[in-house]
Amino acid sequence: MASSIVLKLACLVLVCTVAIAPLATADVSCGQVVNDLTPCINYVSNGGTVPENCCNGVKALYQAAQTTADRQSVCKCLKNAISGIPYTNYNLGLAAGLPSKCGVNLPYKISPSTDCSSVN
Repeated sequence: MASSIVLKLACLVLVCTVAIAPLATADVSCGQVVNDLTPCINYVSNGGTVPENCCNGVKALYQAAQTTADRQSVCKCLKNAISGIPYTNYNLGLAAGLPSKCGVNLPYKISPSTDCSSVN
């Protein structure tokens, strides 16, 4: 269950990692989000060094979500995945720090309270 929570937090972090572009049809699936972020679960759960394959997933998801629709879809997928799942501020902090640790710069705060409809 802790792994589920961590994956969902990692997904939330990366969901917000995907914001900047014009409107279009969403091409990024929830399955892709999960696949890209699964390598981040252990890090978001326990801390330590961010695995290379985690950063590869973060970057792949960031690159895949090229449109506003993609980014909003990723955001909604992640928010649905973590709804009702307990997590700590520690886990949230680790998840929120993933983009910068992986060299992806986001112009917004990663948070469970992110309004997906405002992700551009």
